[in-house]
Amino acid sequence: MDFEFSPDQQAFAAEVDAFLDAHDDPDVFDLTRENMAQIVDTPKRRAFMAQLGAKGWLGLTWPETYGGSAGEGIYEYLLNERLAGRGGPQIGKGVGIIGKTLIAHGNDFLKEKFLPMILRNEVEFAVGYSEPNAGSDAASMRLKAERTERDGVSGWLLNGQKTWTTSAHFAEWYWLGTRTDPTDKHRGITLMLVPLDQPGVTINAIKTMGGAPMGDERTNEVFIEDVFVPDDYVVGEVNRGFQYISQALDLERFTMFTFSPIKQRLDLLCEYVKTAERDGEPLREDPVTRREIARLATDAEVARVLGLRVVSESMKTERTPGAPPPTVASSQYKLFATEFSRRLANASMDIAGPGGQLRVKTADAPMRGRAESTYRYTVIDTIGGGSSEIQKNVIARRGLGLPKNF
Repeated sequence: MDFEFSPDQQAFAAEVDAFLDAHDDPDVFDLTRENMAQIVDTPKRRAFMAQLGAKGWLGLTWPETYGGSAGEGIYEYLLNERLAGRGGPQIGKGVGIIGKTLIAHGNDFLKEKFLPMILRNEVEFAVGYSEPNAGSDAASMRLKAERTERDGVSGWLLNGQKTWTTSAHFAEWYWLGTRTDPTDKHRGITLMLVPLDQPGVTINAIKTMGGAPMGDERTNEVFIEDVFVPDDYVVGEVNRGFQYISQALDLERFTMFTFSPIKQRLDLLCEYVKTAERDGEPLREDPVTRREIARLATDAEVARVLGLRVVSESMKTERTPGAPPPTVASSQYKLFATEFSRRLANASMDIAGPGGQLRVKTADAPMRGRAESTYRYTVIDTIGGGSSEIQKNVIARRGLGLPKNF
């Protein structure tokens, strides 16, 4: 594959950079939030994403029938990487997971209701797969959906609990996996869209390791009690939800964990090593430090190329009906990139020494305290979108053809 960008692609990247320069705002862009910077959780961030929508950049790869540009996935990749490189919100769930699944499998009602709002960034979604006993194994979800009728409308009555739903406290709609057939693990799950601002939905905060001061970033547990969902809000076929979730996870594992912020942190570490001293000697001349930097720089290039391979495989899928999705490539990238990001954070703490424990944005801290904050944040990245263990299983079974139990 060609690892260089075409002149048109470079021109688009330059256009995005110019737009971001013109709209620079510390309330929108914050690299120190690490991977949590991608969520659209404030009015300013929503307004900024609406501006992207007005430029047509939220539907770059959507079919023209639904208001998109029918462009190649590389342009979406370039946009997301530029946003991530500044610590800005990204196009994520609405455009990718929800929008593309609705285009492929949604009924006309759901398409007409949600697709225009997504392109204008007028709606935020939370994704509800994980449960207390169904984390990375999404097929084990048990939130119960039972057939019922209310006021002459046919639908489903929901009861159960979800956890680790990061956006539930500010989103309007819940992209919810439900158990509609308890007798079939993988073919008994149905996707539904559920409004979050209704009786029977209770959202409780779970503070995370991320953020400074400690714990100002949050995810959520969500309790669903006797919530009615009409049939119109069922996504695709009943009991086919796990297949739709699996397809969307390929996208999530790639777009959730962008390369640009990782490279930015490596560059920050390298700049620190170039100028810092330890015991009166230049740190850049320390053989242990030099060896570690060389290893990290090599791993960074591997992560970059693995990401580009996912883009390339995705574009083949878009062009060729029936072509398999880049499941293995996505898992390889997610596994390597997030584990590398964690190793980079650990190395930054080690190289910075005791000063690396100072909090982020401390002016006289090594790398302005980024080492300490990324050390906490990057643990989360190895779990979100499917843990590293799950990615290894995907690679083993689907990539290497190994048996499920070994």
